[in-house]
Amino acid sequence: MYIEILIIGVILFLVLTVNGYIKPNKFIQDNQEIFMKLKEDNYDFLVRAKYGEGVDPDVLFQKRIRNWLLISVLAIFIMLGSLSLVKVIIAIILGFGMFKLDYMNLQKFYKSHLQQIDSMLPYYLKGLEILIQHYTVPVAIGKSIPDAPDVFRSGLVDLINKINAGDSTVRPYMEFAQTYPVRDSMRMMRLLYRLSLGRQERKQEQLNTFSKTISNLQEKARETRYKERLDKMESKTMQMLIATGLGVMVLLVIAVMQLMHQ
Repeated sequence: MYIEILIIGVILFLVLTVNGYIKPNKFIQDNQEIFMKLKEDNYDFLVRAKYGEGVDPDVLFQKRIRNWLLISVLAIFIMLGSLSLVKVIIAIILGFGMFKLDYMNLQKFYKSHLQQIDSMLPYYLKGLEILIQHYTVPVAIGKSIPDAPDVFRSGLVDLINKINAGDSTVRPYMEFAQTYPVRDSMRMMRLLYRLSLGRQERKQEQLNTFSKTISNLQEKARETRYKERLDKMESKTMQMLIATGLGVMVLLVIAVMQLMHQ
C-alpha cells in the first residue's frame, strides 16, 4: 500500500510542477540572493569554456538549484513512510550532491581541455597586438571582439563598456583576468593596461615588450602541447609492449601445456 501511495504522490508532485501549481523557479527567484552565495567563483568561466557564449551561466545555475530542490523533495517522498529529521537532512545532502556534480563535470571538462583553453588567450593577444600598432588599446580591443574566441567575447564587451564609462584604472583589466583565470591572464592584463597608459613615444618600446611576452606564452603552449602528445605516444607504446608481452607469455604457456600433454 505504501508503494502505491508513494507512486501517486510522486506523479501528483510532477503533474503539479509541470502545470505550474508548484513553482520551483519562483521560489528560486524569490531567494536568489541566498542561492547566489552558493555559486562557485569560476562557474561562469567554466560554462563559457565548455558551451561558449550561446549559453547563459545564470540560467544553468538556476537549473542546478531547481534540480537540487526536486531531487531532495523526491527523496523525502521516497522516505515518507519512516520520515525523520536525519532522513530529511540526508535528502537535502543527496540533492546538494547532484548540484555539485554538474560543477565537477565542468571542472573535468576544463582539465581535459586545459591546454586548448589556456592557449586561446596568447593567440587572441597576438592578433590584438597588430591592431594596437594602429589604434589605442581600447579601440583595438573593441575592433578585436568579432574575431575573439567565443569564450572571451562577453568579458571583452564588459571590459570595453567599463573603459568607455570612464574607468581609466587597472580594475576593468583585472576583473577580466579574474573572470577568465587562464594561464598568465593577470600578467598579460597588467601589461595591456600599462600599454594603454604609455606615451606615444614609448608605445613601440612597450609594444615590443608586450609582443615578446606573448611569443613566450605561445612557445610555452607549443611545448606543453608537444609534451602532451609525447606522453600519449609513450603511454600507447607502453600499452602495446605490455599487450605484446602478455600475448607472448600466454602463447608460451599454451605451448608448454601442449608439450606436457604429449
